[in-house]
Amino acid sequence: MKKALLTLSALALCMAAGTALAKEYKELRFGVDPSYAPFESKAADGSLVGFDIDLGNAICAELKVKCKWVESDFDGMIPGLKANKFDGVISSMTVTPAREKVIDFSNELFSGPTSYVFKKGSGLSEDTASLKGKTVGYEQGTIQEAYAKAVLDKAGVTTKAYANQDQVYADLTSGRLDASVQDMLQAELGFLKSPAGAGYEVSAAIDDPLLPSKTAIGIKKGNTELKALLDKGIKALHDDGTYATIQKKHFGDLNLYSGK
Repeated sequence: MKKALLTLSALALCMAAGTALAKEYKELRFGVDPSYAPFESKAADGSLVGFDIDLGNAICAELKVKCKWVESDFDGMIPGLKANKFDGVISSMTVTPAREKVIDFSNELFSGPTSYVFKKGSGLSEDTASLKGKTVGYEQGTIQEAYAKAVLDKAGVTTKAYANQDQVYADLTSGRLDASVQDMLQAELGFLKSPAGAGYEVSAAIDDPLLPSKTAIGIKKGNTELKALLDKGIKALHDDGTYATIQKKHFGDLNLYSGK
């Protein structure tokens, strides 16, 4: 009996120690690449704006923690996460098998397809054959980069990498690129609606297994505590209607949430 009591006491101490060691988040640092309107970009006053920004701030408000946004080029997101430069990545990061090998993800934030952008009347389309001999740009570190290297490079298309999406569009409008490849909604609502996007069009969605649509918050591998916390926050946004309000603000009647 005494031995049993000692064992129970030891267990209680271990549980107490585990509770004490559990991290209490008072601030959440989110990595973001603000070159991807309408998901994340900078306003004229330098403040961060966009769908992802509003969702991140709303999650922090729900969890009663302070939100801190840390800017980074997209290809620096996973290295930054591993180096503890931020706690999570909210920057239109698609969930892929390759990424899941090195980081974890929250539940879904939103989903969206990939498409090309090119000049109206160019004769180009989502058909890879139409791009043979052309030059297509993409943002480094994205699923579009993986697709470009695996599919376009082998199809006689010249591909070119850029540090951020703004640089891609700058070379597209200057004529150094024939097309760009990126998230369809980003192209439609972030580029085509800008003055620079006049005269350009978006292709139909590209159907390829290398271009999944589900987007979530990237988390350091094994951080189950933070995943549970973020999933709780995301669920709360759906339950109380906050997600629907933010979505309507940026996309009107479009529904980006697949529920998967």
